[in-house]
Amino acid sequence: MTEFRIEKDSMGEIPVPADKLWGAQTQRSLQYFSIGDNLMPREMIGSYAILKKACAIVNQQKNRLSQERKNLICQVCDEILAGQHADNFPLYVWMTGSGTQFNMNINEVISNRCSQLTGNPLGSKTPVDPNDHVNMSQSTNDSFPSAMYIAVALAVKEKLIPSLQLLRNSLDEKAQLWANIVKIGRTHLQDATPLTLGQEFSGYVGLLDDGSDWLEKCLEKVYRLSLGGTAVGTGINAPPDFDRDVAAEIANLTKLPFITAPNKFTVQGSHDALVFLSGGLKTIASSLYKIANDIRLLSCGPRCGLGELQLPENEPGSSIMPGKVNPTQCEALSMIALQVMANDLAVTMGGAGGHLEMNVYKPLLIHNLMQSIRLLTDGCANFCQFLVKGMTANQKQIETFLNQSLMLVTALSPVIGYQKAAYVAHYALEKDLTLKVAALQLGYIKEADFDRIVDPAKMVNPYVADG
Repeated sequence: MTEFRIEKDSMGEIPVPADKLWGAQTQRSLQYFSIGDNLMPREMIGSYAILKKACAIVNQQKNRLSQERKNLICQVCDEILAGQHADNFPLYVWMTGSGTQFNMNINEVISNRCSQLTGNPLGSKTPVDPNDHVNMSQSTNDSFPSAMYIAVALAVKEKLIPSLQLLRNSLDEKAQLWANIVKIGRTHLQDATPLTLGQEFSGYVGLLDDGSDWLEKCLEKVYRLSLGGTAVGTGINAPPDFDRDVAAEIANLTKLPFITAPNKFTVQGSHDALVFLSGGLKTIASSLYKIANDIRLLSCGPRCGLGELQLPENEPGSSIMPGKVNPTQCEALSMIALQVMANDLAVTMGGAGGHLEMNVYKPLLIHNLMQSIRLLTDGCANFCQFLVKGMTANQKQIETFLNQSLMLVTALSPVIGYQKAAYVAHYALEKDLTLKVAALQLGYIKEADFDRIVDPAKMVNPYVADG
């Protein structure tokens, strides 16, 4: 049987599991908001621990918090950052739109752990009170968005951008390796002029380079913290310069360039920085969607499709067709991309939902953002490891398609004219001839000139044939 203790808050008494460090407000949230199975993002636990530690340090520097209480709060925050007490943060995403109960969950755990460390009973709020000391100089309205911004920035900088770079570098290795493999290009899914397989893959590398650049640009606004604005942005109950000093301390703890937002009313009434970042994640998702689908298309086969790429065979692809292998990494990455695009819509609508001095869609915003960041991080890493690294070029198939293409006739156009070149292509298709035989039968060009002009290797760079 679960044993309980009695905790108190401003609304009275409530039983709390005796072995847990949370208090009354956390328990009330579990009672009224046990909705679904999505817990508050785990990254918010660590970001809040950073925030509470920074606030304790600055409050002590301003002689508002004793050295003993500051040391205790910092010690518990360090424990949380080390992964301890993880089972004491049980709250669900779908709660109050401000995230108040999650802020209080953090405050209560820190308070009760301080009591535990000093030999005082849990729930005694001695020597550290969750509101008066852990939450000093703060409101949920400025601390929760600041914790969101810290969580997002850390995840993007430490996880997503490195994962994107890993995939980018792996694709670039293939682009360099395949720099001289000439293949037929395709537009509208129809034959087009030649390019190299390396050039084709360099386009994917460029997409991920741009994506990383955009993320860095998005983070510039995310680094602006609302902390110090307290309830509505005015800074009531926070000492002068608390906002500047605590942002500097967070920057010191995270090694990221956090600053205090110049206008707290902007960053508390709205969260456009997160909407902008979500747009960056969506753009990366659209790039990955294209990359995955292009590779899936180029590898289709193995005998009855394009088959220009050969993908690693990781697992059986069918429960009924023996020997079938499917492009499952492409499928997984494309599904991730669609989920991120869908998450962006939720973030956009939530970001637009600010009313007067506060946005009340904060848990929705951080839930979708962190899911997108996690999915993109893991998806890029898996795609790199289990597909790109083991992918090879089917040069025999590539050469077959190249030699069969009618669009090599494009090189003839400056010499014999567009209309005649078009007729050569139609004639070759109708009569099932090669371009060369068709052009010679029509008498439009001499054989030696055809061989000199229609050279696929020349056509992968700026090139105009002369007569």
